[in-house]
Amino acid sequence: TVSMPPELTAHTGLDALTHAVEAYVSNASSPITDQLALSAIRWVFEFLPRAFGEPGDITARAGMQMACLEAGLAFSNAILGAVHAMAHSLGGFLDLPHGECNAILLPAVMGFNAPACPGRFQDMARTLGLDHGRDEAPEALIQAVQDLKKTLGVTRTLAGIGVRPEDLDNLAEKALRDPCLLTNPRPASLEDLKELYRKAM
Repeated sequence: TVSMPPELTAHTGLDALTHAVEAYVSNASSPITDQLALSAIRWVFEFLPRAFGEPGDITARAGMQMACLEAGLAFSNAILGAVHAMAHSLGGFLDLPHGECNAILLPAVMGFNAPACPGRFQDMARTLGLDHGRDEAPEALIQAVQDLKKTLGVTRTLAGIGVRPEDLDNLAEKALRDPCLLTNPRPASLEDLKELYRKAM
């Protein structure tokens, strides 16, 4: 993986992070997937900035391979959620990198899901050393994700990648039919999905 362009390293790494986060909050999670997901989140935050900044760092690359493996095992059993449902619609519509689509949507969906499982967000925050109460943990965790994205140069919005306001109805209708939505911890209506796309614009 040392020959991967930095942009691809960032996008695939953030995809792994999304796999882990969505698996952990999934309504089909289990004690086994929970351990894998939390471990993957730790690996990503520790090693992705290093793999991005120093492509030849074998320790960082190995750490990210572990992150991808554990996140993959977690989501293969717990399934995913609204981020992927929306990203599948988005990536197919505009032929965009899947990892970047996930990264753009992840903070907004995390904010939407947090009221449904605040304890889970507190667990993820604590995994990163962010020792906040249940009320503060989601915001702290979302900010950590935003900071990681900034470090990796993944700062485009939906508008920045070519999505127009008139596209949102079509995108939301397709996302609503995506099976990943079934395991999202909070039910999402068509209007909810439109609003989440708007927040990521």
